Amino acid sequence: MDPGPAHKSGAEDWQCPFLCHRGIPRVTLSRTHILTFSTTLDCSGLYFCTRHPPPTSMTSPSPPAWSKTVVRASGLVNYQISVKGSNLFKLEVRLLDAENKVVANGTGTQGQLKVPGVSLWWPYLMHERPAYLYSLEIRGKGFDWPLLVKDFNLLRWLGANAFRTSHYPYAEEVMQMCDRYGIVVIDECPGVGLALPQFFNNVSLHHHMQVMEEVVRRDKNHPAVVMWSVANEPASHLESAGYYLKMVIAHTKSLDPSRPVTFVSNSNYAADKGAPYVDVICLNSYYSWYHDYGHLELIQLQLATQFENWYKKYQKPIIQSEYGAETIAGFHQDPPLMFTEEYQKSLLEQYHLGLDQKRRKYVVGELIWNFADFMTEQSPTRVLGNKKGIFTRQRQPKSAAFLLRERYWKIANETRYPHSVAKSQCLENSLFT
Repeated sequence: MDPGPAHKSGAEDWQCPFLCHRGIPRVTLSRTHILTFSTTLDCSGLYFCTRHPPPTSMTSPSPPAWSKTVVRASGLVNYQISVKGSNLFKLEVRLLDAENKVVANGTGTQGQLKVPGVSLWWPYLMHERPAYLYSLEIRGKGFDWPLLVKDFNLLRWLGANAFRTSHYPYAEEVMQMCDRYGIVVIDECPGVGLALPQFFNNVSLHHHMQVMEEVVRRDKNHPAVVMWSVANEPASHLESAGYYLKMVIAHTKSLDPSRPVTFVSNSNYAADKGAPYVDVICLNSYYSWYHDYGHLELIQLQLATQFENWYKKYQKPIIQSEYGAETIAGFHQDPPLMFTEEYQKSLLEQYHLGLDQKRRKYVVGELIWNFADFMTEQSPTRVLGNKKGIFTRQRQPKSAAFLLRERYWKIANETRYPHSVAKSQCLENSLFT
């Protein structure tokens, strides 16, 4: 998240991680209960048939998510369950489909389920090569079902396929909606505000590892989660941050070796001490907003330099994890001036020209800050909150929303394979279609 150029730790622009994201019911556990449940998929030997062409119109009113159609008759699910309490128990495992019909069953704390006629989960509007993420950052908020359904329908309208949890894990219902809608998630822990040397100490490190254990334990069985993020904009140029991030990333990898691990950086490429340990480099930059005010003509050069420097040094895929400009809905000016809808739209256009030069090479994603405006503390840099959203707080579109919709559907259509399927399993038999 962008806290502004002069932000100091303390009262922050994001909701503090100890605030409840949803109602928490009281649960009473028996003395013997399931502690953890882990699954892995065995896709060896699976191959896929052709797909029906995806919607070619950007004005498609109800675009489907995508899935792969598997030729092989069966898929395999390996499971492992840990039970706390007595050893005197009988455990039966049943796997249900979307219609709550049992498709496979087993017994015991570990085993393998064989699923006939399997259809693999696949992200919305994405296919195997290139797997490019294009979407917006969705800021966390108090859990609200109607607003959540509205937001996911707006994501589908845009043709977006991913978001990063900013900057802490969201309610489990959000993750379930991502599974259902085919939205890819970079799952981020509450590691935000690590801005001072004294924050990188052993007590914080131990707690950070515990938090990652909780995040991975809760979300590891969601197919929508494709990457773990251990922090947002830590002071990764500090020597103490290098060891700290190395340990947190290694611990996260030990918890889940199947997914890449990252953190989101706004440090200089030459000084970043944590970048050597990530699998994917995520970068936040706000060219022509927090500096070089109004100079939109500099963005392409600055962005190209940023990407080339980082890739030359680390040889890793890159995601532009934040970029954007504040916009007050209804403000217009020609030529574009800051805070107008024209400026936000022009800034995004310049970023997109720079991203397009690299996205067929090593840039694998672009995430705009932000999906919708949100309230912050009062300050001279905020006009009734953070206005970087492409939607207002009431979810009304600004001009940039239509620009993004055109871009995302264009990317979805031009990157598809001619022998690809667009039929989705994610939303079939769903209340949300």
